[in-house]
Amino acid sequence: MQRQVTAGRRAALLAALPASADAMLVTKLVNVRYLTGFTGSNAALLLPREGDALLATDGRYDEQAAMEAPELVRLITRTLAADLVRQARGDRLRRVAIERHHVTLASYDGLVDAAGDEVEFVDAGDSVERLRSVKDADEMAAIAHACTVTDSAFTRVLDRLRPGVTEREVAWSLATTMRELGAEGEAFESIVAFGPHSAIPHHQPTDRALATGDFVKLDFGARVDGYHADMTRTVVCGRAADWQRDLHATVQDVQAKCRAAAVVGAVPVQLDQLARDLIRATDHDLVHGLGHGVGLEIQEQPFVVPNSAAGPLRESVTVTVEPGIYVPGRGGVRIEDTVRIDAAGGHPLTTSARDLLEV
Repeated sequence: MQRQVTAGRRAALLAALPASADAMLVTKLVNVRYLTGFTGSNAALLLPREGDALLATDGRYDEQAAMEAPELVRLITRTLAADLVRQARGDRLRRVAIERHHVTLASYDGLVDAAGDEVEFVDAGDSVERLRSVKDADEMAAIAHACTVTDSAFTRVLDRLRPGVTEREVAWSLATTMRELGAEGEAFESIVAFGPHSAIPHHQPTDRALATGDFVKLDFGARVDGYHADMTRTVVCGRAADWQRDLHATVQDVQAKCRAAAVVGAVPVQLDQLARDLIRATDHDLVHGLGHGVGLEIQEQPFVVPNSAAGPLRESVTVTVEPGIYVPGRGGVRIEDTVRIDAAGGHPLTTSARDLLEV
């Protein structure tokens, strides 16, 4: 089944390339994984319109590549992309599409040297990323599993939020708990922020100890089968003050309205603007985008941000919806879910309570 899935993805990519391109060179590792199933840490792929796809990796991964992508011809080398271009040159592939957004100047120099005067490079744009934005059933199942682990870890860590525990201790507890629950690891380094630190959107955990009356902002996620989850919840240690209740209720309301608006056909930039308008009506500002795609990368297309060029959302796209309000020196609230887009709105795959919890 996996071979059929990746073969279908490769065929879809070739259909999306400029008509003048004879082949595509894929150098972004996560895109190689998507197109081949190979999970090693060093690989590139040459995908010609006619003939066999060629997977390049180094000797450490020869056997792994044979097991994970047995239908592909393998090239074992240390100069992956350049040797694939030399192969294209030998096969008389005159125009090769590349991932220009991923290729560095240094690596491009190597490609040009390998191409000589016989291969011309054209820009493939974000062809693979656009394919990846719509998830198939297996991908959706992996993301849903990662979200279930994330929800369970949140439930467990609530019992550890007691005065005196530090941000770093809670971050470590989240990481180990997610692994105990079956995750490969963290989707990203957890954000754990107490008190005034919760007003910093991407605060890095410190040795600050939790105190009664603090906001606790937890932004974290699990990774399962290479796929990511992303969730944020904000709770209070002890009894919440009126200003904390009001701030949390505002963000909760904005998040609910944005999830409801995240339907098939919704335009990402307009969803982001909706969140900004709702928050500005309360005399606050949204200092980051409303969300982003989630899949093999923790942040991928489509991006739900100002000036986003992403087109209307499609069925089975997964995005985050994560509005936040931050009051410097006091504290902040963010509520975030990983959601699956369908005709009825954003269906949350992370389901932990969004009400203000007092722990």
